[in-house]
Amino acid sequence: MSATISCDLAIVGGGLAGGLIARAVRARHPEADVRLIEGGAHIGGNHLWSFFASDVAPADRWLVSPLISHGWTRYDVAFPGHARTLKSPYYSIESANFERVVLNELPTNAAMVGREVQAVSGTAVVLADGDRIEAKGVIDCRGAGDLSTLDLGWQKFLGRELLLQRPHGVERPVVMDATVEQIDGYRFVYCLPFSADRIFVEDTYYSDTSYIDPAALGGRIDTYVARRGWELKDVVREEAGALPVAIGGDFEAYWRSGGHNVAKAGVRAGLFHPLTSYSLPDAVRTATLVASAGTFDGQALHDLLHGYSRRLWRSRRFYRMLAAMLFRAAEPEERYRVLERFYRLDEELIGRFYAAKSNLGDKIRVMTGKPPVPIGRAVRAITGVQ
Repeated sequence: MSATISCDLAIVGGGLAGGLIARAVRARHPEADVRLIEGGAHIGGNHLWSFFASDVAPADRWLVSPLISHGWTRYDVAFPGHARTLKSPYYSIESANFERVVLNELPTNAAMVGREVQAVSGTAVVLADGDRIEAKGVIDCRGAGDLSTLDLGWQKFLGRELLLQRPHGVERPVVMDATVEQIDGYRFVYCLPFSADRIFVEDTYYSDTSYIDPAALGGRIDTYVARRGWELKDVVREEAGALPVAIGGDFEAYWRSGGHNVAKAGVRAGLFHPLTSYSLPDAVRTATLVASAGTFDGQALHDLLHGYSRRLWRSRRFYRMLAAMLFRAAEPEERYRVLERFYRLDEELIGRFYAAKSNLGDKIRVMTGKPPVPIGRAVRAITGVQ
């Protein structure tokens, strides 16, 4: 027999964006009845999210601090012609820890896990089993809308958490190791040392397609591990994904594709860094925005989040222009040169770039000097970027 559940706020999708909104609203409005609805078996799914300290404003750090699984004070990058250690703190959140914290903070009935959603409106959620949630407002955080409305490249990856026979000797994260063979666009290996004999190794590509060949990428991880002299004991966990890199497109069409007149957050709202695909900084800002809004009204939340997302889309044309240069002006096997040049710049500029907070001086500095791509192709690539 179906049931109707009433609440103040229904959050559809228990991933990063949805979970952070639930945490922020619970902290700021403990009296509110909030429901977090997730179709999968776990809040947070099977993911690892990483971020730089400068990605999160000091006033918002309370929201992510309990979620952090690992942290380092510096990180490394390596390219064929340049290697560097940067002094920015770097952190990672494992989805198992994310789920534990979110579930511990929410009332028992607030997290509705394993509940498939059939339909969503601004004030209601219909579940596949017939149950219905009536809310003052609904926020849909279920992942991407219709990506065909956008002009995209892809950041795709296969990552494995490895348990080794002996210590790996890696002291800090290697955010980009581009000394590997360049295949299928800009390729780099990403390494996070979790303990002396436990390390996460990810094979990553800035590719023209979202297609992932798990066997091929897994084989390349094996080759990288062997090259480093590491002996494998066990594969603890594996994840793969393809994240959008925004070159342009129709923001309004994308927003509508995620649901008419429904408030949205996360990738569904277009809230991700156009070039890096990072979504955590935007997810933190969005969560605090919702918690500070003072209303759970569905239409008010829609207008708030639509306006916020649209403003950010318009303000980030610079990053979409750089994405166009990377994907359209550089030959796939030469794309690494763009990032190699970028990582010769000032550390604080790099930090602001990742946080999508580049100032005018940063933009001028990034665009000046000897270009790593042919000028004519660069001009053609950025013409018409929306």
